[in-house]
Amino acid sequence: MLEFNKIALFTGLIATLTSSLATAQTLEDRGIKILGSYTGESAAVVDGGLRNGSAYAGQFFLGTDLDMHKLIGWDGAAIHLYGAGRHGDNLSSDEIGNSTSVQEIYGAQTERLANFTLEQKLFDDRLVLEAGRTVANIHFLGSDLCNYFQTNSACGNPTFVFRTSGFTYWPVSSWGGHAKLWITPSVYAHAGAYEVNPHQADENQHGLDWSTADAGGVITPFALGYKTTPANDRLPRMVEIGGWYDSSDYADPLRDSAGTPAAVSGNAYAERSGRSGAFFRFEQQVTRPNPQNERGLILFGSALVGIHGELGEDHFLELGLVQKGTFHGRDRDTIGFVIDQQRYSGEAIENQRLLRASAGGSGSPHDEQIMMELSYGIQFNQQLRLQPNVQYIIHPDQFGDPSRTRNLPNALVVGLRVDLSFQLFRRLG
Repeated sequence: MLEFNKIALFTGLIATLTSSLATAQTLEDRGIKILGSYTGESAAVVDGGLRNGSAYAGQFFLGTDLDMHKLIGWDGAAIHLYGAGRHGDNLSSDEIGNSTSVQEIYGAQTERLANFTLEQKLFDDRLVLEAGRTVANIHFLGSDLCNYFQTNSACGNPTFVFRTSGFTYWPVSSWGGHAKLWITPSVYAHAGAYEVNPHQADENQHGLDWSTADAGGVITPFALGYKTTPANDRLPRMVEIGGWYDSSDYADPLRDSAGTPAAVSGNAYAERSGRSGAFFRFEQQVTRPNPQNERGLILFGSALVGIHGELGEDHFLELGLVQKGTFHGRDRDTIGFVIDQQRYSGEAIENQRLLRASAGGSGSPHDEQIMMELSYGIQFNQQLRLQPNVQYIIHPDQFGDPSRTRNLPNALVVGLRVDLSFQLFRRLG
């Protein structure tokens, strides 16, 4: 009943917005842009994993962008106010048995204020400053290509950064901000700082507690990049290198404070502080038959590695493609494929081996997990997109259930992503 009431509430709000579409253009002319969407992701295990079964997760999104120049004459300023409501279940924890979701929309399953920031553009928009209640992953390591996939290993950001740092994620907001300087029209430097506050993800939090009493530190991502667009480059591209430093506390993946494996001593895992990582990523359109549209093939990839700290993963590798425009008359449909590898650290695998032995098992879990997805996106109109997909997981990890006594079989998953957007919409997440 509670979930039904939540859905009814958001549906009513969306109905109110759509009923006033006749005035929407007038609102935007005045500096008020209304945003709204719903994303639903179904997934089912048809072979392997723990058991056959299905799960559904969804997100309602409502927000507004306020152009302060149009509203009050404040040049270059804007306010971004976004809220999200998530509901549903996680197939990975319930049926697959691993800890990396096949539904990227799952996480923080309640209603939240996800973003409330002030943006200021200076020097002919070459410098962009933004700060307030926000999250790191809508500013760093994100890509519009994630709209064409459902796996959470690659979208909305490479999962490595969340497993090896306190990188903040949508829709769990905390204090933060970023600055982006366009050195040339195509070259930029980007840096940010975000409060790491794990308690903001608690189920009883809704993004309205702005205290820093539970803050554990700060994460500072940074990047240097090169990016072109379809408007200024026949074959648009993006190349970016960067990293992050996280000053917050975290648990050692193996040892207690005395240096003994915690799974053997029974003591708490040692508390550490300070860890860092680096990344490289790219996107490159390689075909574009008609420069008047964006139809064509895009290749993309990323590599992330730990630099400092006692980490549970050593590295992450990703490679994929998106074909925009498929068959005759289907210029807005897409085909997408992505494959990625998570390589776990020796300490994390040793800890898992010891926990397995204490539960009566033997041997070590696999030291890597490979996840892949093949999807086809059907764009019915501007508002509705359906995206069936098939996902395959090789060596599902054991972190979701460390007492498991044997390895899980590879898992085959079928899914369906539904994106319903509303006029004046821009999706985040």
